[in-house]
Amino acid sequence: MYKGFNIFPPHATDFYKTGHIKQYPAETRFVYSNFTCRADKLAKVLGDVGGVRPFDHKTVFFGLQGVIQWLLIDSWKSEFFNRPWDSVVSKYKRRMDSSLGKDAVDVSHIKALWDLGYLPVLIKALPEGSRVDIRCPLFTIQNTHPDFYWVTNYLETQISAEIWKPITTATTAYEYRRLFSHYADVTGAPREFVQWQGHDFSYRGMSGIHDATSNGAAHLTCFTGTDTISAIDYLEEYYDANDGSIVGGSVPATEHSVMCMGGSDDEQETFRRLIMDTYPSGIVSIVSDTWDFWEVITGFTRKLKKEILNRDGKVVFRPDSGDPVKIICGDSTAPVDSPEYCGAVECLWQVFGGTKTSKGYKVLDPHVGLIYGDSITLERARTILQLLEAKGFASNNIVFGIGSFTYQYVTRDTFGSAIKATAGIVGSEFRELYKDPKTDDGTKKSLRGFIRVEKEDGKFIVYDRQTEEQEAAGLLAPVFMDGVLLRRQTLDNIRNLINEGK
Repeated sequence: MYKGFNIFPPHATDFYKTGHIKQYPAETRFVYSNFTCRADKLAKVLGDVGGVRPFDHKTVFFGLQGVIQWLLIDSWKSEFFNRPWDSVVSKYKRRMDSSLGKDAVDVSHIKALWDLGYLPVLIKALPEGSRVDIRCPLFTIQNTHPDFYWVTNYLETQISAEIWKPITTATTAYEYRRLFSHYADVTGAPREFVQWQGHDFSYRGMSGIHDATSNGAAHLTCFTGTDTISAIDYLEEYYDANDGSIVGGSVPATEHSVMCMGGSDDEQETFRRLIMDTYPSGIVSIVSDTWDFWEVITGFTRKLKKEILNRDGKVVFRPDSGDPVKIICGDSTAPVDSPEYCGAVECLWQVFGGTKTSKGYKVLDPHVGLIYGDSITLERARTILQLLEAKGFASNNIVFGIGSFTYQYVTRDTFGSAIKATAGIVGSEFRELYKDPKTDDGTKKSLRGFIRVEKEDGKFIVYDRQTEEQEAAGLLAPVFMDGVLLRRQTLDNIRNLINEGK
């Protein structure tokens, strides 16, 4: 079971949140907030170029169920509710006193929460796997006990910090899959190859183990290729991804330390040993640019051609430096007919040949392939597939390693993700809350009051200023209440919803 860092949950917030209990008006008893992706102007998505349908201003909702289980249930229970009060209060009070000043924060409300024994909040959400229109809420959160109105937005920081990234990653992965599917259709490549064409290479470039794990899980909502082992554990634990379907898979692969250890003078022997002795069958991926990639792709391949073609499997060559577009597709500024001019795919075709798809595009002999995972972006991947198509090659001649250059070059602002309060009760008075800064461009203008979400003509539509009865009738359904998970989705269910939401 993936646990992650056992943080003390009351500390998993901003200091300024600790004083809000005193700042709300007297007799406040209810706070109602929502999570919305408010804008996509900073998002790195597909534009209207090259025949691919442009981004349709929808995000893929994923990650809340995992956050609820490991954070709102497991972490709060093990590190707060199940710990002796003396240890809880001493830890909380010491931090508040040392950082904000002695007795700056009264701890009586923390004691009351500990006595209660659970988080008194209700979260209502759309189904994970939904492709939700920008500016439409994905979930709401509200307190269920009038004494704990302060809990709703006390949890904002920790929930926001954990949920924006998997939503952003799942949306980005969907964009990659749309791109690969488009070129598969154009060039006649098999659609079943697409789920393996985007391979998660991001782990070492993420912001820690937990980030890499939840990010890797989000990648697997749209693909099955991954090198992030713990992402599969996460999906098994929190999304029941162990019912016989493929969650994620990989292949044996080398790294530069392996190739260097064999020595530069005998690199060809290292290749021979790997493909004949270590992995005499199946797929093996070999990093090929340790010294001279072009010698590997045009020299070693010819010398080992017989051995490669006699293997029951595929040797995948992995360039890992230079301009990925030029390495794969060729450099028009290089000497004509040189390996650099031709590019890796054409070089392998010259050595091994292959077949053609039903649409007439060339596919390399199944004994060889290519994967590139250095600094890949959506734009570079599209350019590579465009150029391969122009050269007469099908899209399934290349697998892309999607790494931190894609999944880490993002922020909460990529999709304007935010949790904001829109309703409250003070005494017996219901109040609609909203913000509409004159100094903003409209992005931060919030909804007002209770919220209802419906789906109309394939789009999620939000209605605000609703009655309590109207709010209850919408698509936002209870998923968590008073420490209990109420709805549990499987990875298969989420993948199916993503597929249906095209």
